[in-house]
Amino acid sequence: MKNAALETLGLRAPAGEDLRDLKVFHKALADVTRLRIVQLLSARPRTVNELIEAIGLSQPLVSWHLRRLRVAGIVATQRTGREVLCSLRHDVIERFTHRERALLGLAPLAEPAGGSGAR
Repeated sequence: MKNAALETLGLRAPAGEDLRDLKVFHKALADVTRLRIVQLLSARPRTVNELIEAIGLSQPLVSWHLRRLRVAGIVATQRTGREVLCSLRHDVIERFTHRERALLGLAPLAEPAGGSGAR
């Protein structure tokens, strides 16, 4: 879709920086283990130990995958005592979804009835 056509829909063409951000986002999700982590965290926040148990991988490997998701902004971590609690950053995921729809020339999704949808 041409830039003028995007503008008539109230959309803008993604800039180079947007494209790089989307690449990082998609690369972070381009792994079955990381998708499994996202799936587990979509239900509720979990500790690293809970993720290790659910996925069946070693602590260093799960931490490596979590680091990739954290760098992309998909997962947030917070140390609570001796545990590290992991949670999805729903606001970031929704923002990337909107940016991706603009890239593909799709109309924006309607906002949820409760507002911005940030969790």
